[in-house]
Amino acid sequence: MTALAPEVGIDLNRPRVPFVRLVRVELRKLVDTRAGKWLVGTIAAISLVVMIIMLWVGLAEDVNLGFTDFLSGMNIPMGVLLPVLGVLSVTSEWSQRTALVTFTLEPHRGRVLAAKVVTGLLTALFAVVASLVAAAIGTLLMDVLGSGDTSWSIEASQFAGFYAGQALALLMGITFGMLLLSSPAAIVVYFAWAFVLPGIFGIAVAFIGWFGDVWPWIDFSAAQAPLFQSGGPSGEEWAHLGVSGLIWLVIPFVLGWYRVLRSEIK
Repeated sequence: MTALAPEVGIDLNRPRVPFVRLVRVELRKLVDTRAGKWLVGTIAAISLVVMIIMLWVGLAEDVNLGFTDFLSGMNIPMGVLLPVLGVLSVTSEWSQRTALVTFTLEPHRGRVLAAKVVTGLLTALFAVVASLVAAAIGTLLMDVLGSGDTSWSIEASQFAGFYAGQALALLMGITFGMLLLSSPAAIVVYFAWAFVLPGIFGIAVAFIGWFGDVWPWIDFSAAQAPLFQSGGPSGEEWAHLGVSGLIWLVIPFVLGWYRVLRSEIK
């Protein structure tokens, strides 16, 4: 008689992968790919170029730029490129065909997605710290090479707003990545949303009278602008941010999360 193969049991009591380990793995995966390394390097290089240009213009035009001015300048490259890093953190699982391995080692996809979100928030924090260092260097050089009365002041609300802006940008990248699961499609749609849609809104405000009352409630990019203002957003501006964020971030994020949980892994 042919011997029967021994039964293979599944240990249902096996402990889960620690969440901290998942976050650590996701942080490493951000720069493990060639695209991730080039993107991080590009952000650093463009930030340096922005700081040099601001110094050159400030000294040439005798404009006394302060710490908050340099920090605002750092927002340009980071606000544009950090969301792409958020997109790649999700879509690389499909483009690099690592999703099968990832979700086999950790079958609870929600925990993996939660680790990616935490990784995005930590990446935004690292970016803000790097921006603070770059802004401090730029302010110091302006103080030494300029008139010597450069302002170093920054309000806590401005610092918190700067971080919130970077974190929201990264979360938008993650959201588009979950919705589309394709790096080129998600990046193109994100840039269309970030740079084309505000222009369409501006045209609509100019030619459609009633749209001016609706616009602050549906333009998520414009609603984030008061975050970095002195004193922070007003009550109405917080309302604009909440409603537009619900439309463009919360609802798409939930839909994207559901798609990843239900999508077939090939």
